Amino acid sequence: MIRKTFKNINASEKLKAFTQKYNIPTEYLSASRKMVSKGVFIGLFIAFIPMPMQMLAVVSVIPFTKFNVPIALSMCWLSNPFTMPAMYYMEYLTGSFLLGMETSPVEMTLEWFSKNIGNIFIPLYVGTAFYSVFGSTLAYYIINLLWRNSVIKDQELRKGGNCKNKN
Repeated sequence: MIRKTFKNINASEKLKAFTQKYNIPTEYLSASRKMVSKGVFIGLFIAFIPMPMQMLAVVSVIPFTKFNVPIALSMCWLSNPFTMPAMYYMEYLTGSFLLGMETSPVEMTLEWFSKNIGNIFIPLYVGTAFYSVFGSTLAYYIINLLWRNSVIKDQELRKGGNCKNKN
């Protein structure tokens, strides 16, 4: 269903006029399986990294590879002021576990964070690397699998519909 929605949006005359007016390459808005799954991968990879201006990081990847830019931008919005504390705490705990370090009791205050940045920096970014690589890779393959299953289901429905019309 989502695949059909992307296809309908991609065929929109308004979108075509917008891309021509602002000279935007259409491949960055492509709704193909590869472009969407790459957009999800890049967006999630950057979303897990604790850094400011994540959307700028997504845009900075554009010269190196082609992907669906709006999808990637929307994926990096998964880390927002409401979800960041939980995400970064989860990354810190995971990094501490992977490194075999004991965790410090965490307080959600800027003062605590600035005092303890030296102690939590390495475990946080080890956890970040873990979730960025494995989370975005898992999402990439899930999107590919769901997309292929959707195509197969549509093909089966068409074949089934054609047989009913012939009888």
